[in-house]
Amino acid sequence: MKKIKVIYNPSSGRQVIQRRIDEIIISLLDLGYIVGKYATEKKDDAENEAMKTCKEDWDAIIACGGDGTINEVASGVAKSKRRIPIAILAGGTVNDFATYMEIPKTRVEFVEMIEAWDIEYVDMGLCNESYFINVATGGLLTNVAHTVPIENKTVLGRMAYYFEGIKEIPKQKFETIRLKITSEEYSEEEDVLLFVISNGKSVGGFKKLSPTAEVQDGLLDCVIIKKADFQDIVSIFLKIYTGEHVNHPRVEYFKTKDITIENVSQKEVHVDIDGEYAGELPVNIKIRRNILPIFIKK
Repeated sequence: MKKIKVIYNPSSGRQVIQRRIDEIIISLLDLGYIVGKYATEKKDDAENEAMKTCKEDWDAIIACGGDGTINEVASGVAKSKRRIPIAILAGGTVNDFATYMEIPKTRVEFVEMIEAWDIEYVDMGLCNESYFINVATGGLLTNVAHTVPIENKTVLGRMAYYFEGIKEIPKQKFETIRLKITSEEYSEEEDVLLFVISNGKSVGGFKKLSPTAEVQDGLLDCVIIKKADFQDIVSIFLKIYTGEHVNHPRVEYFKTKDITIENVSQKEVHVDIDGEYAGELPVNIKIRRNILPIFIKK
């Protein structure tokens, strides 16, 4: 009999996630699995519980919540000597990684995925000492993810981010930050509006922000939006929906295994990983290849 630990964030989703979790647990119990259940209460709970689970005799983890919860569980597994596979149950506002990996959301398909036990190893990024499963960002609008109130995320879902983003634009007035970017593929000191270092294609609900990204290629996809006038900024953000923004002259798009970003301006530059505040510049970001085992639907 296989043992599965469910680690979930009760604040994520539109109040239906608890019922979905319980239905999946009942189905797994009926199939003969031993199932444990752990609800997070505060930051780092999911990571600590994942590390504890890897040390014990559990066979897998079901991680349920938003990108922040998924990040914590994935980080806990990545930091463990024994890495057990994760099944990602989308339960948050955006769930970029689950969307990109086409993880099933219905009870039947999700349980079928567990039963098939098809596991693949995917890459993760390492930003200084913090792992990320999907993205590290800094600059224009990157504080939106961690300033949206939890009650707004729960009630409004994805639209909460857009509402908050619209409010932030006039405050920031498209101010640039002076950065020193160093990598084998691209090195420059320049004025930047936004940088996005991603492992997968979908970022913040935009499914083609890093249009050629792959989670098993051993590379990070880097999008650098440089200083631009208002008309160019509007053009770039409109093209993000189709992935054509990477061809704009004010955008640099390249792949790398290792990148350092330093702040040479007088402004504080916050860094966001997988939707959560992760400190300030400077950062060194590396890829960690094939470090995370996850369930997939074939």
